[in-house]
Amino acid sequence: MSIDCGCSERHGDGHSLTDPLKARQWLIDEVIPCGGSERVSLSSAHGRVLAEPLTARLDLPGVDNSAMDGYALRRADLTGSTGLAVSARIPAGVAPEPLLSGSCARIFTGAPLPRGADCVVPQEQVSIDADGLVNCLKAPVTGQHIRRRGEEVQIGDPLLEAGTVINAITCAMLASQGLREITVRRRVRVALLCTGSELVTPGTPLAPGQLYNSNAAMLSAALTQQQAEVLDFGIIADHPEDLERALLDAAETADLIVCSGGVSVGEEDHVRPCLERVGAIHLHGVAMKPGKPFTFGHIGDTLEQGTPVIALPGNPSAALIAWRMLGQPCLQRRQGRTPAELERWTVEAGFHKRAPRQRRELLRVCLEPLRGTTRAVLAGAQGSNMLRTAHNADGYLIVEPGNDVILGEHYIYLPASQFLC
Repeated sequence: MSIDCGCSERHGDGHSLTDPLKARQWLIDEVIPCGGSERVSLSSAHGRVLAEPLTARLDLPGVDNSAMDGYALRRADLTGSTGLAVSARIPAGVAPEPLLSGSCARIFTGAPLPRGADCVVPQEQVSIDADGLVNCLKAPVTGQHIRRRGEEVQIGDPLLEAGTVINAITCAMLASQGLREITVRRRVRVALLCTGSELVTPGTPLAPGQLYNSNAAMLSAALTQQQAEVLDFGIIADHPEDLERALLDAAETADLIVCSGGVSVGEEDHVRPCLERVGAIHLHGVAMKPGKPFTFGHIGDTLEQGTPVIALPGNPSAALIAWRMLGQPCLQRRQGRTPAELERWTVEAGFHKRAPRQRRELLRVCLEPLRGTTRAVLAGAQGSNMLRTAHNADGYLIVEPGNDVILGEHYIYLPASQFLC
């Protein structure tokens, strides 16, 4: 299966390239979640994906309570010129007695409203006379500064949907319902392979022609940040039989395989033919620079029953962009999440650059202030191997094929912060 996008540019083997946004949507539509769930405590739930919808078990607030430090009273008792005597003191956590007629109660924020009171007067809006009577400096309104029972959440209300990613706020919501544990989807097991006979592990002395494997560190961090369980399959030499064996071994234990390198069409690029022998390829090549060689396929009989494979370019900056645009939503679908729409702004270009030929180009840019607005400037050299530029960049300026970047014109911008790594 392949995606037809009508692109004019072709890959080195002659087939047309896929529009990256169409490829992204196809992955979101076609990749299915992994099965399995587990119970976890709230203290360890941050970043996990809720496996089932939750409804409220309690009203919030549970009782009518005061929104201010002040005095609870009955509005109708303010009839004469004489102030009200204080008949009770109500701190938070105390169940109060009914309010005595013609009196008021000293009350604190969050404390239950006594029966008979219909408003709270803030302490800043009263005066206390010599006899200890409370006089209102401003006529109160019935119902003011009262939090009504269930005004935020009522029993049975939908609370959180399945697929919600648990964060600090949702943890607080769940704790407010008295929950200590929740059911979340199990962590997705991701096998990480880096291909290339030239690669060595950091810390090992470099021989001539060798490079340190930076992609493994980058991708492992990106996967861990999104709560995946990383299975490190190490560096695979550029030998077809070694790569095929590693892919098959990974498919036995992993829910998703991520590999980098070996996805172009050179003599030492073996990922595509290996995938075709042990499974199928659905997507090979996107009309995006950098990131063109991105490949997606599966090992096994079908995509639904097999193990999906994300194959990223070997150049680090290209691998990062391809991961952010295409790999990350695939992982999120395996986790049972619905990837968010890409956040896009329009920003002014602070530079000029010749048009890309036939691929949409994602220029790594920094934002800088300009006369009360913001403009984008190049973050550095745009080579697909340059991590320093990727580190410096605030995001990506999208340049369509055939269109020069013109100083002062406006272009679509993708903030890097939305990609979570």
